[in-house]
Amino acid sequence: MLAPMEGMADVKFRTLCHQNGADLTFTAIARVANLARKKKGEMETIAILDSTPTQIQLAGAKITEYEKFLSTFESSPGFRGFNLNLGCSSPAFMRQGIGAAMVKRVKRTSDIANLITNAGFECSVKMRLGENKFEKKQETYLNLIRGVEASFFVVHARTAAQTLEDKADFHVYGKCVETGKKIVANGDIRTKEQIITLKSQGLYGAMIGRAAMGHPEIFKEFKI
Repeated sequence: MLAPMEGMADVKFRTLCHQNGADLTFTAIARVANLARKKKGEMETIAILDSTPTQIQLAGAKITEYEKFLSTFESSPGFRGFNLNLGCSSPAFMRQGIGAAMVKRVKRTSDIANLITNAGFECSVKMRLGENKFEKKQETYLNLIRGVEASFFVVHARTAAQTLEDKADFHVYGKCVETGKKIVANGDIRTKEQIITLKSQGLYGAMIGRAAMGHPEIFKEFKI
């Protein structure tokens, strides 16, 4: 899968990566609050203009905003569902209680996922391991995976407090897989050997971001 990278995950790049082997792509983050108001810039972010398999990534916590947006949403040929963003660690998102701050809000995330599913759309989740070391140690991320019904969970193996300079912790995937849910690995995936190891551990898939920038052929190279 191609990661939903801000400033990179436009239609052309998503299509290029799909043509080179990416099974699924994602739009950049769109705030549901703005989509509910049909704000032009946000509507352009979620535009799917061809048949490239794409999920629309959403950020937000208010049920009423999701209801308003979904009531008028019309899918297109490439649309493959929605992805809930529980991974963005920007201060603005964290202050609003969205993005990675949602990992501990299991009931609210479950309600949103159920709302999307009941509206007839697939719903997946992209998440971090919690806000910080404490939440990671408390295995907050496992509570979320166990308590939410989604088509799959993309687990970015860092906390919100960590940066991309911090090494992703692949050790968490074992317990994630034990939940019985479909788990997609994300973070620091750069070699085919990693893909082979992850598959042998029961991972459902892998999401690649930075390694695909300037090298979309990576998806084809990593096929096993």
